[in-house]
Amino acid sequence: MSKQQFPEISAPFANRLRARRDRLAWWWATRRFSLLKRLLDIALVLPALLLLTPLFTLIALAIKLHDRGPVLFWQQRVGLHGKTFRFPKFRSMCVNAEAVRAALLAENQHGSQGVTFKMKRDPRITPIGRLIRRTSMDELPQLWCVLCGDMSLVGPRPPLPGEVSRYSMLERERLSVTPGLTCIWQVNGRSEIPFPQQVRMDIDYIQQRSMGGDVRLLAKTLPAVIRGRGAY
Repeated sequence: MSKQQFPEISAPFANRLRARRDRLAWWWATRRFSLLKRLLDIALVLPALLLLTPLFTLIALAIKLHDRGPVLFWQQRVGLHGKTFRFPKFRSMCVNAEAVRAALLAENQHGSQGVTFKMKRDPRITPIGRLIRRTSMDELPQLWCVLCGDMSLVGPRPPLPGEVSRYSMLERERLSVTPGLTCIWQVNGRSEIPFPQQVRMDIDYIQQRSMGGDVRLLAKTLPAVIRGRGAY
């Protein structure tokens, strides 16, 4: 039975095959980076959570013994496409830190009208908190967010809803990708970098991101943590 005997059947079938092939190629081209990035996240986070369990236990005991307050501090943060999620940190401040924050806005390192709030020698920080913040150990519970898919190892840091409400259209581009545990400005000065420059660096990362670039940022993160520049 030759192909020429059924041209009305074989031609449409071949066209459907080509269309499906093209759709699959397009899907792989657009999703490849996200899939590989997700695989890298899981491959690194699962063993990290197991290895860091003793450290988590020590930090939790130190926080609890200091003032009997909660070990974790939970916030709502904004992730991919504006979706909010629960964001944990080891508690590094006094229990009523959020209530005290309003009185300290005038001393914001990013300006009294700044989108973000950062302050050197913040009086709300506990002695244990100062240590874990300087070494970024307060951020380690966010590995759980990476495992759940709300965050990635590398990407713009997830903002607070109140910060997002003050974003310009350009700044909202930061929400076009999954937020990260580490980012380009965190390995280049952290809180010492003004907010507008943080935005420019994040957008540059989004426009140029690659697996190789993510691996390089991860490699730079540990030395940046050890130096502690801009950590307060």
